[in-house]
Amino acid sequence: MMGHLLGYARVSTDDQDPALQHDALTAAGCDRIFSDVASGAKAERPQLAKLLDYAREGDTVVVWKLDRLGRSLPHLIETVGAMRDRGIHFRSLQEAMDTSTPGGKLIFHIFGAIAEFERDLIRERTNAGLAAARARGRFGGRKRAMTPVQVDLAHEMHASKKHTLAEIARTFGVSRATLYRELDRRVHQISSEPDGVRR
Repeated sequence: MMGHLLGYARVSTDDQDPALQHDALTAAGCDRIFSDVASGAKAERPQLAKLLDYAREGDTVVVWKLDRLGRSLPHLIETVGAMRDRGIHFRSLQEAMDTSTPGGKLIFHIFGAIAEFERDLIRERTNAGLAAARARGRFGGRKRAMTPVQVDLAHEMHASKKHTLAEIARTFGVSRATLYRELDRRVHQISSEPDGVRR
């Protein structure tokens, strides 16, 4: 017996109309749609929690776009990974991602590898930074809103012209002002390197 297609929609404010998402999810064949009104950074999403509790092995959770599900790339990977462990598939309509297919599984594994690589880099740089701070007699510093790996990914997403700045900001869980600042810093860094080649 095939599982059910369960849709999840999210808008950021009461003023936004979820009809576009609902129409797309209905057209995709979703048997039931759960919908939240919550900002991208908000942790509490009661309808998402209800959906995940309702879903069973063999079901597929469907969203209109990836940023509707995850607050950030790590959160998205964590959520989809938890579903995968329960035998629940995931599909994103706009990105044509479906973890029930070999290609979709590959994309998810790439996302996971990027996140793991990022965590390793953060750990390595944090340890190196703490060691340097201890050597200077200091034990802390201001934390950057985005890691270098996140800035590189955001820069590539922006350069592809397939994502708006607002979408990229939501993907990494930062404000648009922070994203502007980090991208501007990255552009200046690239332009200051010999022949514009990234190190």
